[in-house]
Amino acid sequence: MATDTIPEAIGAEQLAHDKQMIARGRAASSVPWSSGVIALAVLAGVVAAVAKISSVMSSESAGPRMTHTIARGDLVVTVTSQGLVESSENTEIKCQVRGRNAVLWIVESGTIVKTGDELVRIDPLFLQEQIDERTKYAHWSQSAADRTAANVARATLAVSEYEQGRYISQVMSQEKNLVIAEATLKTARNRLSHTRVMARSKYISELEVEEREFAVQQAKLNVELKRTQLDVLTRFTKKEQSQTLGGELKSIKATHKANAERAMADASRRDRALDEVQYCVIKAPRGGLVIHPNAASWESGPIEEGTRVYKNQVMLLMPDLSKMQVKVGINESVVDRVKVGQKSSVKLADMTLAGTVSSVASITKPAGWWTANEVNYDTMISLPAGHGLRPGMSAETKVTIASYEDVLTIPVAAIVESGDDHFCWVQTADGPLRRQLKIGDSNGVFMVVEQGLTEGDEVILNPIAFSEPELADSEPADESESGEALKAAAKSNDKKQD
Repeated sequence: MATDTIPEAIGAEQLAHDKQMIARGRAASSVPWSSGVIALAVLAGVVAAVAKISSVMSSESAGPRMTHTIARGDLVVTVTSQGLVESSENTEIKCQVRGRNAVLWIVESGTIVKTGDELVRIDPLFLQEQIDERTKYAHWSQSAADRTAANVARATLAVSEYEQGRYISQVMSQEKNLVIAEATLKTARNRLSHTRVMARSKYISELEVEEREFAVQQAKLNVELKRTQLDVLTRFTKKEQSQTLGGELKSIKATHKANAERAMADASRRDRALDEVQYCVIKAPRGGLVIHPNAASWESGPIEEGTRVYKNQVMLLMPDLSKMQVKVGINESVVDRVKVGQKSSVKLADMTLAGTVSSVASITKPAGWWTANEVNYDTMISLPAGHGLRPGMSAETKVTIASYEDVLTIPVAAIVESGDDHFCWVQTADGPLRRQLKIGDSNGVFMVVEQGLTEGDEVILNPIAFSEPELADSEPADESESGEALKAAAKSNDKKQD
């Protein structure tokens, strides 16, 4: 690599120019890093790259310009994020007791337990009160249900008793009365005939004849009465009585059904309370590590002694340590480049592992002050089994989103952006010359050159410091005007990144 050597005495102005060079290198990155952590990583990378390039510069040529020789090589583009290690499969230990009950004791987070070990004890006082109360109501309801059951049986028998017994008896009684009335009428008529014969022979007076005629009339009316009573009984009384008895039976059955359901409900509540008593002591369904779930401070605090828990609340987690992953947030500016299956380097406190992107969220939670107004998408990176991983470990991930082989690259510190155009200054025998570039992807330190440079060209790494005096014809001569133009270009790049 042919380079220029930096003189030992570099003034304050040169140091200021170097800082501007590093800042412009960050602004020229084609991958916008919105996250503060990512920006710091990129800045550190730029400083390291410049230091490395400066350390290998040739000492054969003298001069204040730092240069870099354009060469072909490989370029890897990564997305760096911070995250926490967690398990992809967790056994949730939930509260199975109704209401809000106090925790008497809970196992410490990070404890290794065996199958059947106690994990949580919940205060059963509320359940005992519920059992006593529900037992009393269950007895009352059952008593009412038994009473109405007897009423249903009695009403059912009443219907059969009337239709098959009492009604038939009434019909027979009316028919008997009709037969008697008809016989009485026949007797009265015979007596009337005999009286008339006796009256013609002057043995009986006319008064006795009239008396016999009146008896016949009375017997006729009695026969009509008995016939009418029989007709009313068969045509109307039976239907009316049947409807009345049937309605009473339905009413009693409905009352009994309500009482039976009430008794069943009260008994069910009592039995459920009895069953829930066993859930006041929660035991481990399997052996393994037990941890407390993370809880946001504005939603709920950690579960400890005295905390009131509700039904189906997750109190503990038992992670599967053979299926670990890292959960990171990928910024919205690059999330479209992160795909499932991409490789990632995961750096832990004492080791570095190879991971794979297993999932990328399609939606994200709303951003706010609690996320520094940054929109990040949850991304899961699966890790190999073993290695003694534990939930909660911090990790730094680098997801490889692109890889280029045998391409021309240029340091981002050598590029100046002006609007939509990118330029660099090439060191030639006649002095520095400006070149317009067509650039490609970037990893924050180097960028792919698609057009504008050839292998072996030497580009100036601090173009801002030397572009003004050497390109006076094409750039503003006044230093303040040039500075304002560069600031405007930086703002334009920042707006485009946002």
